[in-house]
Amino acid sequence: RLYPLSRPASERPADPSARAEPSRAQRAMAPAAAVDYSVLTPGMRVQAESGGVFYAAEVVTVSDAKKRAKAPVKVHFVGYAADYDEWVGASRLRSKALKAKEAEAAAQKRELKKQKARVFSLADQVARYARAQKEDNKRYLDITTVYDGSKMKGKRVLVVGANKGLGLELAKELTNVGAEPITTCRAPTPEQEAASKQVIKGIEVTTMESMNKMASEITGALDYVIFVAGYFPDITDNLDSMQEVEAIKQIDICALGPLRCVAALKAAGHLSGEKKPAIVIISSQAGSAKWRFTQNKDKGGDYGHHMCRAACNIGGVLMSEELKSAGVPIVMLHPGFNRTTMTAKYKHIWDIEGAVEPECGAKRVIHEVSRVTMASSGKFINCEDGLQIPF
Repeated sequence: RLYPLSRPASERPADPSARAEPSRAQRAMAPAAAVDYSVLTPGMRVQAESGGVFYAAEVVTVSDAKKRAKAPVKVHFVGYAADYDEWVGASRLRSKALKAKEAEAAAQKRELKKQKARVFSLADQVARYARAQKEDNKRYLDITTVYDGSKMKGKRVLVVGANKGLGLELAKELTNVGAEPITTCRAPTPEQEAASKQVIKGIEVTTMESMNKMASEITGALDYVIFVAGYFPDITDNLDSMQEVEAIKQIDICALGPLRCVAALKAAGHLSGEKKPAIVIISSQAGSAKWRFTQNKDKGGDYGHHMCRAACNIGGVLMSEELKSAGVPIVMLHPGFNRTTMTAKYKHIWDIEGAVEPECGAKRVIHEVSRVTMASSGKFINCEDGLQIPF
């Protein structure tokens, strides 16, 4: 194709031999690395800048070569000779396709910023899971995308209540990543023994005598303590079916149990050494009074369960204050919705609420355990999304 000489020089693309580098303002408009050029295809009509003027042009090709990173799009100026074809970047291009992609990228960036600014998790379990799916929240939907068990390698971890369910899965996963789990139980199972560096048998969290026995059998410094023992009976618990005995049993295990455990460890000197363990109490979202207005709206019920977890949380907060000067952090974790015997009464909603297998739940818990510091002490955290749960 011949160059149309009838056009004045002011209307022609700049001479290839005299083209200036893009101005600083042009380079700042859209850094190449921030632009998705995949929306541009050969033959697509665009406007391309040359000599400070934008001309009608067509896309010749888009290169993914590193040497073309700053100007990956080759354009042909419509009506001009091929000698004037040029490689350009986003700052020298105008295209509705690019603008749409840039707008989409900007919207995604704003959404990500909004997600990072979140402090509290959602009370509505169904809505929480649905939001994670909509946002493709890998942290929530697939913990393995962020999980790094190597952080626990060589760490000595006391797991209180580990003969089944989540406690057993925690011991297994800790062993898998090279940690040294010291587990407790009333009576061990072969699986628990295989997954433990040490098993402390005959332990009941309902008596100080038993907790003191546990503390006396621990030798060496601890890095972490995870209190998992819990109790959630499959009963009808409402004003028409008052379950006083079961409620007191739940409070004894789930609320007083962690308090006895920490008191026994403190008395035995396990919290005063040079190395201070981080203490994690496996609680439940059921302990959030604020969330009752959503999760138990118009129905109440399960009094013993909710009361024991609320008491567990207030106990954890108080202990975090008492042990602050000693440099011992205490955090309460909601482990997420796990498919265990403890939650079997809710198996009809496991799928819609995103319940996971215990081995996945264990990774979620260990991920949060490894992040505990004095800065997070006293907080109540949801292991599903890493956000806080209001008390």
